[in-house]
Amino acid sequence: MNAPSTRANLDHWQERVDLAAAFRWTVRLNMHEAVANHFSLAINDEGTKFLMNPNQVHFQRIKASDLLVIDANDPETLNRPGAPDPTAWGLHGGLHRHCPHARCAMHVHSAYATVLASLKDKRLPPIDQNCATFFNRIAIDDNYGGLAFEEEGERCAQLLSDPKVKTLIMGNHGVMVIGNTVAETFNRLYYFERAAQTYIMALQTGRELHVLSDEVAEKTASEIEDYPEQDIRHLAELKAILDEEGSNYAT
Repeated sequence: MNAPSTRANLDHWQERVDLAAAFRWTVRLNMHEAVANHFSLAINDEGTKFLMNPNQVHFQRIKASDLLVIDANDPETLNRPGAPDPTAWGLHGGLHRHCPHARCAMHVHSAYATVLASLKDKRLPPIDQNCATFFNRIAIDDNYGGLAFEEEGERCAQLLSDPKVKTLIMGNHGVMVIGNTVAETFNRLYYFERAAQTYIMALQTGRELHVLSDEVAEKTASEIEDYPEQDIRHLAELKAILDEEGSNYAT
């Protein structure tokens, strides 16, 4: 499956297919925003060369062959034909330049994550299993400084320097999630939005929250991190659905 009849002659084809599927499914979940937001995936050992979505193309239309190859160390990137979105370059370029463990990065302004990012207290308490997944594994940026051009991107990258921290709540902005693969990162993005939704809806009841103990929250987070292949199977099933529907994402 996922091998189109008109496969493009491009390197890193399976990585391209996986990333294109993630773009398409982000739309299904209504976690996209117009022609903004961006995902990237490192394709060299150093993590400094990466695939990224083309500038201001709707996630629903992105195909594997459309993805740009960007070099985080190329200062002329924005001056070249087919340059990426300047904020995508600023945010992801900084991340791939300074955080080699961030092989894949996904930034969205999804509804519940952005609501959480807009609260004075942006912490996500472990009130259920999904929320506990992120216990002690989130960084919070309380210093939003405008669009994520290069200076803002460099600052955000510093907040993800700890390899244990793979989710950045970007205050007054949205969320950035990182991981080793597309499957891992998309799975984390999906569950963070679900966790934020549970928390925001719980707050809306106006009733007292029952927060798990630190011990149970950490135990849950560790167990989920070690759970075998859930992220791999998640993405494989999403691609299978797209394939059955005759989607052109893998072209």
